[in-house]
Amino acid sequence: MLEIRWHSRAGQGAVTGAKGLADVIATTGKYVQAFAFYGSAKRGAAMTAYNRVSDEVIINHEKFMKPDYVLVIDPALVYTDNITLNEKETTKYIITTHLSKDELIKSQPELEGKDVYVVDCIQISLDTIGRPIPNTPMLGALMKVSGMYELDFFQEKMKEVLSKFPQKIIDANMKAIEIAYNEVK
Repeated sequence: MLEIRWHSRAGQGAVTGAKGLADVIATTGKYVQAFAFYGSAKRGAAMTAYNRVSDEVIINHEKFMKPDYVLVIDPALVYTDNITLNEKETTKYIITTHLSKDELIKSQPELEGKDVYVVDCIQISLDTIGRPIPNTPMLGALMKVSGMYELDFFQEKMKEVLSKFPQKIIDANMKAIEIAYNEVK
């Protein structure tokens, strides 16, 4: 079973990102879960969202997991949340930051020796969508790092997920996904 944990602040789109990812995965015949743990439901409060993916029915509905991927879409949470909680040796971290990977690890030694990828999803979302909602760029970075789906396939499926929005918003999100896919390091 593949497990993904998102670290975010309420209002940054982690729940929507987790649900969008689940919608795409569900079209491929896999079983999937998307859920969140809010604590305080105030906009800006730290929160986590989760995905599970399996070829078999998923009967585990607990938030406890040993994530394969940790997606951090608010850079400050690297310093305030325990993003390495219950990690595996093989856990991959994709972190939104304007820092290089070396600068990030130097500023947060807890990440030393871990499989860390960086991309500035907030700046990408500002440049493409016009708002600091870094969930779709993070999904682009996840597709690149995980190899879960080819970029074209993922974008086509995400267009279906976003079909209720105006074409301008869909196009902006597709551009954000593509840029993050190409810029994650």
